[in-house]
Amino acid sequence: MKKLVTFLFIFPLIAFGQSVKGTFYPAEDFTYAFLYEATPEGANYVSHGELNTEGQFEIKIDSSAAPGIYKIVYATPPEENNFDFIYDGKETIAFKFSQENGVEFTESEENKLWASYLKSMDMVNQTISNYYEKDGKDKKGFNAVFKVLKDTQTSYEALAIGRLASAFIMANRSYIPTEYEDYNTYSKNVKKHYFSQIDFSNYILQSSTFLTNRVISYVFNMVENPTDNTYKALVDDVYNAINDNDLEIKTYLLEIVWQRFVTAENNDLANYITDKYLLNLANTSGNKVLAETITSYKNTSIGTKAPNFEITSSSNTTSLHDFKGSEYYLLVFWSSTCGHCLNELPKVKELVADKSNIKVIAFGLEEEPSKWTEEIKKYPDFVHTIGLGKWNNPIVKTYGIAATPTYFLLSSNKTIIAKPYDYEALEVVLKDL
Repeated sequence: MKKLVTFLFIFPLIAFGQSVKGTFYPAEDFTYAFLYEATPEGANYVSHGELNTEGQFEIKIDSSAAPGIYKIVYATPPEENNFDFIYDGKETIAFKFSQENGVEFTESEENKLWASYLKSMDMVNQTISNYYEKDGKDKKGFNAVFKVLKDTQTSYEALAIGRLASAFIMANRSYIPTEYEDYNTYSKNVKKHYFSQIDFSNYILQSSTFLTNRVISYVFNMVENPTDNTYKALVDDVYNAINDNDLEIKTYLLEIVWQRFVTAENNDLANYITDKYLLNLANTSGNKVLAETITSYKNTSIGTKAPNFEITSSSNTTSLHDFKGSEYYLLVFWSSTCGHCLNELPKVKELVADKSNIKVIAFGLEEEPSKWTEEIKKYPDFVHTIGLGKWNNPIVKTYGIAATPTYFLLSSNKTIIAKPYDYEALEVVLKDL
């Protein structure tokens, strides 16, 4: 889900409805604006416009274009340089954008309403925060503050009737206490009701970044100084908040949380999500790519025992786990047809030459053995084994190999203790061994 899909063929538009136009600041920092239609499954390319010297562009929208969530991509990588907007099929969309200030809509009642709502709610929430920071015991002040919250929400809900923005305003409805609550009670109730107003099956919400932002904010911003156990409880809350009937969005959102923990190198939390929820969701939804990705990550997490495989030589057959006698093992996945590998393996040989406590195990991913057979003669001190089928070899999936060379440093009992990203990182890891 949520992948940008660019089509190579652009078909001429016959009838135009409205348009999307914008001005980027500073103009020299931008070249093109790409328009996509967002869906729960991804984002489909619509058209693009070239910016003029003043940073302006305009893209005509086909009159048959469906109302919904659309996306402007303004730089690469597209996943990080984009923003959503609402298109109701009736209004022209106009905006100003800069990296520093974000997007400001100058035309489109839908988008101006949603932006105004967010600004108003930020102000109300700041007032609530100020109330509790100052004292938080004045009950008249309490009633006044939360009356403003209720009135603001109600007012915008009324303004949004019949508009697509209504889905966002309703989903963003905050917890409103009916009687006085101290700060701890109020905080607990905000957390308890955080997802209460969200319809995870809503197509508009699924097509936007709203659900992703909401879930990420809950897991990573709800609690100060969270422990791993706190994170686990927050992940559990996310899982339980989404109906099992919304299988695809549930899988997608938990994958997003999993990826955040992977990026943070929190293996325990990433694997907790895999074991308790995500692998089952991936299998149930038939998402084989996700199942393989999270399984290979778990198999090769730091602190995990490296998956075993056979090592066959001309004299005997053994396995990775059967090797003994070395303090460390450097596992290198490489290929004799890989230019980077042919450049780095001699460096690896030199790097470990004076390190008798490290044994190199070189796993060659090959289509056929002839070139590999000649190449390994240059490294007589390495332990060599070959994996035919190259990228289709099952060990590739087991270890999640996406490029060669790939390095794993193992302890004497074959536990993964480091995963150097490249040769420079390998140098750092092996420096003091």
